[in-house]
Amino acid sequence: MSFDLLGVGLTHANGFTALHGIGLKAAQGECLALIGPSGAGKTSLLSVLGTALCPSTGQAVVLHNPLPPAPQAPTRALRARIGTVHQAPPIAPRQRVVTAVLAGRLGQWPAWKSLASLVYPLDIAGAQAALARVQLADKLFARCDELSGGQLQRVGIARVLYQQPELLLADEPVSSLDPTLALATVRLLVQDAAARGATLVASLHAVDLALACFPRIVGIRAGRIAFDLPAAQVDEVLLQALYASEGAVLPTQGHAPAGSPEAPATPGPHAPRAVAAPASVAGCR
Repeated sequence: MSFDLLGVGLTHANGFTALHGIGLKAAQGECLALIGPSGAGKTSLLSVLGTALCPSTGQAVVLHNPLPPAPQAPTRALRARIGTVHQAPPIAPRQRVVTAVLAGRLGQWPAWKSLASLVYPLDIAGAQAALARVQLADKLFARCDELSGGQLQRVGIARVLYQQPELLLADEPVSSLDPTLALATVRLLVQDAAARGATLVASLHAVDLALACFPRIVGIRAGRIAFDLPAAQVDEVLLQALYASEGAVLPTQGHAPAGSPEAPATPGPHAPRAVAAPASVAGCR
């Protein structure tokens, strides 16, 4: 079992309750996508899985480790086994790309090696190989403040690929990428997880991308799980109910109504009738 949440609730310091009675589990090697309207609680759920936040109520077990109640912190060893791709990567602007990528293994290296790598990169070949997978090998020694938002987002992905975590969490990992590059990048994450037997949980804005690339879809609304189904069973009725507060148009890569010239036009086998999706991706369970 990769993780098991039972009745998990999360209330922030300001009194806002972001999660209510979440029950969710995944076997090691599963890939699932979280979808839902803005403010539904997807990022909060990923933060609990990533041990950045501890549940206020309920029980959470991640990689066979029960999460301690706040304010106790999970162990460094557990956090080193979890990798997170942030929508806005927490990377110092003046840092070199090679150093940013190698930071993926700081939690796994001894302190002397981590410090030494900040002075002089200790695995340049490894960093370059990870960057090549996201088409950024030529940016190895560039400064991060010289990159575009999309390039910086791919540096964050390269860092997690270099880390090789057992549990890979992705929070809107392709929000700054064009549709073609977004599809290729999500495919890369799915295929990497499948190859290593890692668990992948990704929050995605584009419904068509989630349905095309993930075998399991979890819909979240108002801090609660609305449905947890195989992609083939997620239909237009479920999606319209999930996104009812955001109008009649479902969010897709083109942000346009399905069937319009701007929307992706090639439906995948798991796409509901009114949601255009690219071809499905094999790999994860």
